[in-house]
Amino acid sequence: MEQFDETMKNALPEEDLKELWEGTIASLGPLESLGESKVSEEAGYQIVLQTCDFEIAKLDARVVFDKEGRITGLWFGSPYFDEEAYIPPAYANEDAFTETKVMFGFEGWELPGTLSRPTGEGPFPAVVLVQGSGPNDRDATIGPNKPFKDLAWGLASNGIAVLRYDKRTKVHGMEMDAANITVEEEVIEDALLALDFLRQWGVIDADKVFLLGHSLGGGLAPEIANRDEEAGGVIVLAGNTRPLHELALEQYEYVFSLDGEISEEEAQRLEEMETAVEAINNHELDEDEVFLGAPARYWYDLLERDAIGEALDLSCPLLILQGERDYQVTTEDFEGWQVGLASKENVSFILYPSLNHLFMAGEGKSTPSEYYLPGNVNEQVVNDITAWILGN
Repeated sequence: MEQFDETMKNALPEEDLKELWEGTIASLGPLESLGESKVSEEAGYQIVLQTCDFEIAKLDARVVFDKEGRITGLWFGSPYFDEEAYIPPAYANEDAFTETKVMFGFEGWELPGTLSRPTGEGPFPAVVLVQGSGPNDRDATIGPNKPFKDLAWGLASNGIAVLRYDKRTKVHGMEMDAANITVEEEVIEDALLALDFLRQWGVIDADKVFLLGHSLGGGLAPEIANRDEEAGGVIVLAGNTRPLHELALEQYEYVFSLDGEISEEEAQRLEEMETAVEAINNHELDEDEVFLGAPARYWYDLLERDAIGEALDLSCPLLILQGERDYQVTTEDFEGWQVGLASKENVSFILYPSLNHLFMAGEGKSTPSEYYLPGNVNEQVVNDITAWILGN
């Protein structure tokens, strides 16, 4: 903190930095050693990429220094394992499809992606995958798991083309205006471009291009489809119906309680978060004030989004899937969809008792460390999505 410049002090206050670090340790275990470090220069800034070896996984810390040696940027990447840690799902038939690297997006903000297309002439139904919060890669990688790669390979094995891509915050995070970002730039603009891009491929049935969103992407999927106006259908995986900042508080309460007690320090942190959540709900924070690494204007923008209202306006079919063991987006959100869409036709709901937020199976209470155990998206989820797409 002593080395932070004024921008960093405002963007990442001490309590938020402490929370970020403690949350990392809670998920990955203690820091065991510092691995390789790389130093580079860009536009007059010195950038240090430091690998941190935790008990369960590795992650890279990216530290940016200005000419005076002050820290003007700090990011902790997603935890990762060696590539060989990923285990392809048994339901993927790699002889049934091919993959092509693609690039699309606004000039200067292009995004790399992968198109998985079934073998044959087509035209094939297709689906665009939209990730949740954070600077996710095209596979939605977390630890050794790649849920979007599982979905792409599973669906492509069943005759459905899939486009997945790295998020703009993953590819262009350093160039983006973090103080003014909303989900428009983070998610929506690129998802709309991805739908248009996919329709241009001759092997794709342009009338059968579907949209699949996970977590935050799921909550935004109905709005994206309404603005697109041509989507063949919308699939929501663990999409939130409640405000994201309220879910964040609920997640912290859940994680803090996993050891059976709430410490005095944890209780204080929850009280501070409750105060911030209430302030956001009442629009009492200045737009530049930071909560959980994002300015208040980001949360205010999300409050204006209406997942249920957008879903009610959809003219295309809608499929909503939820894991019952999910502690990040819970069955309360799933019930929110059911109640809010009770009057709507052409909507289907499926609840999976043993699945977590990644739609991977487990037992007992789901925990953050569970995400770093190798697994795959449950085959029944792939089969249900396949049947629904082919039936529409």
